[in-house]
Amino acid sequence: MSKLVGLYRDHQTTAPLAVAEQSAQVKPLAADLARSGILLVATCARVEAYGDESGLRNIDSMIFSGFSYGRVEGEVAIAQRLAEIASGARSQILGENYISDQLEKSLEFLDPNLPIVQIARLAIDTGRAARQRQRFIASFNYDQIVRDIIIDRFPYGELPNRLYIIGAGMLGRELIRSGVGDRFRSTVLVTRNPKNLRKRLRPWTDIQVALMRPAEIGYPREPQSIVVIATADVNDEYEGTLLDALLRLEPRTIVDLSSIPVLSSQAVGKLNYVSMYDEEFLRFIEQNNKRLAQKLPPLLSEIEAKLRVAQDEFFANST
Repeated sequence: MSKLVGLYRDHQTTAPLAVAEQSAQVKPLAADLARSGILLVATCARVEAYGDESGLRNIDSMIFSGFSYGRVEGEVAIAQRLAEIASGARSQILGENYISDQLEKSLEFLDPNLPIVQIARLAIDTGRAARQRQRFIASFNYDQIVRDIIIDRFPYGELPNRLYIIGAGMLGRELIRSGVGDRFRSTVLVTRNPKNLRKRLRPWTDIQVALMRPAEIGYPREPQSIVVIATADVNDEYEGTLLDALLRLEPRTIVDLSSIPVLSSQAVGKLNYVSMYDEEFLRFIEQNNKRLAQKLPPLLSEIEAKLRVAQDEFFANST
């Protein structure tokens, strides 16, 4: 049997934005790779592939060629890395909340009987359990960041006008539920298709917002409004439409929560535009990571110890 190998790019091997851009490109390959027994983990801050060494030879040249990347070999090393990922120990934002779910979702395309899937499931369970026991949980949270930015932009008790949220996915809905719009006169969900979105939101009875098309925004301009971009589902045409709307609106600030910024500072001109790669965001990440740094050694030790106990039985049966 060919040995198992993993290849990876993340924020420790490459600039985070470069990883995010590559992840978006390779994510559609997941189902095809799974048919060859290859596990592809493509999230906003990582591109990783795991499987038999023979099957990964083409992946090496197809995905990783020309880039700096890391390599792990053997079942034990792979289980250790995947467990650390699931715990949030390998994330740019230590203790992040979504990575273990993303890792689990990446298994959906694969045959559940494959050794790499069984190892990954063991790793996910181990990482999640260690994370909970060690309370290795990020304080970095998007609604608090948005709140802090709002406070910074309205420091003297001014009454903001409207909060515009672009994107009605999980992040957009959670922002609304968190109450970040309570200080505003109203909250607006920006959508290309209000009728379809209204149907999708029907089960979410706790979400009370107005719906507007981008073409309706900016009449008149609203310098006391805030815009939050909470979606990456923006094609070139929609990007142009949004940009026109924001230039008309002239909000106090635009907060872009996308792993790949939807707009650019050059495009928005004099408007205040904050992406996840700007200093304002990086300070939040640094504060979070500094708080969790002391918990990292015991977390990694627990994961290693738990996998050592499982090693004799589990890995002996998987070979």
